[in-house]
Amino acid sequence: MRVIDGTNLVLGRLGARISKYLLSGEQVVVINSENIVIVGSTDMVVKRYWNRRQRKDKANPENSMHWSRRPDLFVKRCIRGMLPYKRATGRKAYKLLKVYMGEPAQFKNAAKEDMSNISCTNVKSRYIYIGKVCERLGYNKGV
Repeated sequence: MRVIDGTNLVLGRLGARISKYLLSGEQVVVINSENIVIVGSTDMVVKRYWNRRQRKDKANPENSMHWSRRPDLFVKRCIRGMLPYKRATGRKAYKLLKVYMGEPAQFKNAAKEDMSNISCTNVKSRYIYIGKVCERLGYNKGV
């Protein structure tokens, strides 16, 4: 089992690594999902995900894709997009993924994977935390 602390890691690079681990049959746990970053200007990133949430199937709106506003489910859905989810191997790999907000007690002393090479400190452009994106999309922590 691989435990990955998502603090200050870039979502796209992290998702690509995680999808490779999942497809090879390893179980992956991501903690601190609200502290993962998306590279780009704040308004551009929020607008892109806002538009994605507004897409509806014209014939049957209930059958439209669902994009959650909760940071852990948001990250899980982004990683699902990097898997061949419509095939049996992709669905089997997706079941091996667990994503948490914060750090659950069971993973406090677990050895965490070193992913400093995909950290946002290596990025020279702007970025925004997923927790902030989800708040701008309407996620309310208090409820």
